Amino acid sequence: MLYTYNKLIRDKNVKIMEDKGCKVTYEILDDKRYGEELDKKLKEEVEEYLADYSVEEMADIMEVIYAILEYRGTSMEEVEQVRIKKRNRKGAFKNKIFLKDVEED
Repeated sequence: MLYTYNKLIRDKNVKIMEDKGCKVTYEILDDKRYGEELDKKLKEEVEEYLADYSVEEMADIMEVIYAILEYRGTSMEEVEQVRIKKRNRKGAFKNKIFLKDVEED
């Protein structure tokens, strides 16, 4: 039976499938398409996480985030510095505040 996926997969998945006797068709993406597919993959993994809130799906999100950081030439340390600055300036999400309305003059 033929299954069509057309999506970015982890590096070792092709070998894993071939070791199981599957015939696998794939391509190596150019940089532009790789960036586009990473964005799609992030959305896919977030949707899967929201379906069951599993630690495994959260780990998949993190793996995609690490790949995006490397692709974009950003480090986790840089992201963490920005996160801390924003947290110090605006706070976190611990107080469960849900903004409803703001009226300005």
